[in-house]
Formats: sequence, structure tokens, C-alpha cells
Amino acid sequence: MRCAHWRRVPLDLVQEAREKSSAAYVDRAVQCQLSAHDDGEHYGLLAEVGEYGAALWLRWRGTTAVGLGVLPDCPVVAPGSDGDGCCLFAGHTERHTWEDVLEEVSCTD
Repeated sequence: MRCAHWRRVPLDLVQEAREKSSAAYVDRAVQCQLSAHDDGEHYGLLAEVGEYGAALWLRWRGTTAVGLGVLPDCPVVAPGSDGDGCCLFAGHTERHTWEDVLEEVSCTD
């Protein structure tokens, strides 16, 4: 299950994100992409950057500290011949994104 924390992106960081990426549009609010957690740092994806295999992330802790960072993509792939790649950054804490997929619930149970 993904973290439920959201953060508004300050205007100055929106402008900086546009300059660092090729994205014409940057979201004004992002959700933490890590597995559910309350303490520690939260990371919201802002945009892919021009470099292959890297993205621009908004990092925050609580309600005060906010920063941007260009982080390399997580290189880990799910087991199996057609395994999905992790959509987070290299060295992230918690689980890989394919491990957080919501279980399907049958409507007939």
C-alpha cells in the first residue's frame, strides 16, 4: 500500500523543476510514492529528466523541509521473465512498487 502523505509544491520549486526537466507541466501537489509510512522522508515524483534513467523528486519531512533532487531510477526488476521494473529511485527504503500492488478482491465473495 502506498504512503498517503501529500505535499503542495512551492511555486519556486515548480519553476526550478521546469528548468531542470523537459516537462512543460509540473504538478502543484504530489503524493509520496514510497510504501505506507509515517516517519522519515517522503518522496513525490515530479518529472523525468533529460538523462536516461533518472527523475526529479520532491523530498519532504513533516511540514517544513522541502527540496528537489535528481535521483537515478531503481534498477530492480520483479522476478519472472516479464517482471515489472520498480518505479522508484535507486536506494529507496521500503518495498518496490510491484510489491505494493493492491490485491484484487472478488465481487462474488
